[in-house]
This record gives sequence, structure tokens and C-alpha cells, in this order.
Amino acid sequence: MISDHYIDIVEDLAHPLSGAERYERLLTAIRQSIPCDAIALLQLHDDYLRPVAFFGLNPETAGRRFVLSQHPRLAHILTSRSIVRFESDSDMPDPYDGLVQTVDGELHVHDCMGVSIYIDEQPWGVITLDAMRPGQFDDVPPQAQLSAITLTRAVITVAQHIQKLEQRLVHGSEVTAGLSRDVVKNEIIGSSTAMKQLLEEIDTVAKTPLTVLIQGETGVGKEIIAQHLHLRSDRAEQAMVQINCAALPETLAEAELFGHTKGAFTGATEARSGRFELADGGTLLLDEVGEIPLALQAKLLRALQEGEIQRVGSDDIIKVDVRILAATNRDLKAEVKAGRFRADLYHRLSVFPITIPTLQQRGNDVLLLAENFLERDQFRLNIKKLILSHEAKQALLNYDWPGNVRELEHLLSRAALKAKIHQHDSDIIHIDTDNLGLDHALPTAITTVDEKVKQTPKGLSLKLSIDGFQRQLIIEALAKNHGNVSAAARQLSVHRSNLLRLMKRLGIHQAEPKTTVYRA
Repeated sequence: MISDHYIDIVEDLAHPLSGAERYERLLTAIRQSIPCDAIALLQLHDDYLRPVAFFGLNPETAGRRFVLSQHPRLAHILTSRSIVRFESDSDMPDPYDGLVQTVDGELHVHDCMGVSIYIDEQPWGVITLDAMRPGQFDDVPPQAQLSAITLTRAVITVAQHIQKLEQRLVHGSEVTAGLSRDVVKNEIIGSSTAMKQLLEEIDTVAKTPLTVLIQGETGVGKEIIAQHLHLRSDRAEQAMVQINCAALPETLAEAELFGHTKGAFTGATEARSGRFELADGGTLLLDEVGEIPLALQAKLLRALQEGEIQRVGSDDIIKVDVRILAATNRDLKAEVKAGRFRADLYHRLSVFPITIPTLQQRGNDVLLLAENFLERDQFRLNIKKLILSHEAKQALLNYDWPGNVRELEHLLSRAALKAKIHQHDSDIIHIDTDNLGLDHALPTAITTVDEKVKQTPKGLSLKLSIDGFQRQLIIEALAKNHGNVSAAARQLSVHRSNLLRLMKRLGIHQAEPKTTVYRA
């Protein structure tokens, strides 16, 4: 007999639910039918499994990417076409060691089972169930297990077809094959409000021919965003060519962009295509575009406006069809005012500007990214399991991150290596604050409070002291975000409307945004 919980899930298929919502409701129904302490649905991507929904595991699990070659239990489940049970004394390492929510934080001997999910005879992923009481799944009749798994496969199959239909309606055609080329190292990881807004902007502009200006501080991941814009575009199956404008010698910049003929200059022993020609039909990423020499900017503008270039040493016009993405950590408006960047080129490049949030603005995304980097470090450093202590997680959340995601990645690699040296006899390496070197880290807003606030006059009331402290924090957040109230609200973890009300009460007025030049 089919459980009432599953009947509800079948009825859900007629309702417009998001994929995540659909999968969470599915796992809830399975959990009610087959009691367990942890359950996870993982989807296959190339050579790794990515959690798409789970219960009973730490939130940081969402940032994990389980490479099959490193997790034999998951690999065994995926390759089996029937339910897999693991003995309580199995010598296969548990992929959820350190991730299961338990009272004491330790993963004791317990009951585990899982099943693979195949869609159209192709592996889609796996479902895993864990119970802290050994032998708990012995009480579940085999027929009940089979019914649950069979219905699960059917639900996911239908959900997949619905998703494909929705994609066709949104995009007007099937998703291009280029999307399947996403790899784990270039995945956009994050569930913060700031990142959701960024992903919406990417989806909005990706399939258009518009030029996109990707702005952000050093280390936020501008190149990754550019790759995703290309992979989600109609040019995904064509080449994406990248050039770092900051690395171009001024004397060779024109030849690198537009190509040259044989003998055009000393050392030009043969004709060579430039980046525009190589990207013809595809996408060209102009990284660090703010570094292009002023003398070359007029020729770049012509290439963008007319789709025409000339090789150095030739009068012939070459037509090119290139979608332009530009990235910079500079404030190009300030560069225009300073006379270092052409205004017409700036307007041509910034048809659709995208600003990548700093890591500090992304809240708990820090922990999702950290789990992803630790998963990689386990493989690179030949460590069975890397686990962040609670104190280490707090230190990561409280740190300023001036180097953004790149700094986080490098810091965790160093911390993992330090921890391994001191715990070399252990299979499970715990990373604490000493390994991070951030044990004194405090939230940015607290570490940068003005001395006037720290030196509050004696006798000042508590209310006035708090008002002064709040005022200082808000002013600093507005200054850091160039007067952008929405960005300041995200930094302070408050709603924009609440921040505006607080600003009004404290007498803080919105000023013209300040211009700041970010340099590498």
C-alpha cells in the first residue's frame, strides 16, 4: 500500500514548485515512511556528487562536492542498481563523517543504506539514509523500502521532465550542451541574498548579445562569472578567449588584440591572429580592462562598435562577430573623470554592469565555500577527512576577508597543511583557530570603530552611547559601499527599509556615492 506521504508528493507534481522545494518535500516523505536520522539526495556531476537536498546533516554540507574516487561508499551505491546496506563495522570510510548532526558531534557506529537513481538508463545520483541506532533499518520491510525507492525514482523522473519543459519555455530552446561543461572548480557556490541577486542578473543577460562589465574587488571570482555567462549563452559551443590586459606590454597590446602581419615589427617573423579573430563567433573576455593603454582605446572602441579590426601592418578590414565580456577591479567612472579612460569606451563596455559582492557581504557563504575548498584539499594533501572546529567557523565568519574568495582558498590550504603536521597520525584532521591564524578576528565593523566612539564621555546615557555606536557602524558601511544603502544593509545584516528608518532617526543623510579606485 502506498503511504499517504507519497500520495501528497505525487499531487505536488501538478503544482509549480522549485526543484529544491520539490526535493525537500520528497525527502520529508521518505523520512516519515522510513525513520532515519539523516537523509540526503545527491546529484551526479561529471565525477562528483553534489547535495541538492538533505536533512540531519550540518548546513555546511551544501558546500561539499563528493568526488567519487575519494568516497567508495557513494561510488558503490551509484554503480549498484539495487538497495545497498553497509554493515556497521564496514571498513569503507563514511562520507558524512563530521557532517551528521549528533549530540556530541561524533559519528558513532550506525546503520547506513543508499540507492542509485537512474533516469533514462543514465545515472542521475543517489539517495542515502543514516540511522544512529545500528540495525534500525532491519525493522523496515523490504517491500516498503522498494516501494519508497521506486516512487522516488518516478518522482525525480517527472521532476526532471518538468524542469526541462520550464527551461524550454524560459529560453525558447533546449539548454545548450555547453552548460554540461561546468566543472567543480568553476562552480558558483553560495546561497546568500547577494549571490542569489547576482545569479538572477547572470540569467537575465547571459543569452543576450549585450556587452557585460563585471566589476568587483580582487579575488571575488570575476573570471568564474565570465565563464558562466559564456556557458549559459547561445555561444556556449564556440570558443571563449581570454586576455589579461594588465599583462600586455604597451608596445605589443595592439598586436595581441588585433593580430599582425609578417614583418610588421621586429620579431614578427610570421603573421598571427589576434584575440578578436580567435574569438570570432564566440566570446572574448577582456580581463583587467581598465589597464588598456589610452592610445589603444579608440581602436578597441571601433572593434566593439563596428565589429571591424585591422591587423598591425595591414590596411585590410577584418569583420569579426564577438560577444564582449569585460572585467575590472577599478572604478572606471573615476578613471574617466581622471582622464585615464575614454568615456565613450566606458559607456560601450558598461551596457549591462554586474557587481560581484565581496566575501564579507556574503554572510554564511563563507562556510559553504570553506567546505568546498576543504573537500579539494583532502584530495590534494592525501587527507581522509578535514573538519573545521566550531571556533574556526566563527573566526571565518568574523574575518574581514580583504582578499575575498581567493584569500579564503589559500588560507584554508595553509591551515589544512599546518593541522596535518600536528595531527599526522590521525585519519580525521581538525582545523582550529590556531591553524587559521585568525583567532583574534572580529567583525570588520567592530575592528574599525572610530576612536571617538571607543572613548565615550563618562556620564553619557546608555541610549546615547548605543545611538553613537550604531551611527558610526552605519556611516562606515555606507562609505565602504559607496553610499549604496542596499549593499550597506546586506553588510549589516538588516533589511533595507529598517536601515533607512534607523538612518532617519539617527540623522544620517544619503550622500552622493564616493568613488574609489581599486588596484590590484
